[in-house]
Amino acid sequence: MYARRRHRYFVMMGICIALFVLSWGVVRLWSVPAAVAMCVVAMVIPPLAAVVANRRGPDDRWWDDPSGDPQSDEWWEELDGKKGRH
Repeated sequence: MYARRRHRYFVMMGICIALFVLSWGVVRLWSVPAAVAMCVVAMVIPPLAAVVANRRGPDDRWWDDPSGDPQSDEWWEELDGKKGRH
């Protein structure tokens, strides 16, 4: 799951960089408004890429799921106030 998310993130960021480079390197010669529109689209991509990269998958372990180590789980439950102190 992690590799797939990372791959999608890098593809999206590659598209973002390509849009910026093409907009001001090539497209602005024919149409400045089109170049600006391409930059606006490129501006929206990084936050979406971050959301895609950090989205939790169905098989991913969530931060408060038990780890399987009884001592560690007991320690975290005590820290979170889910279990009384000894």
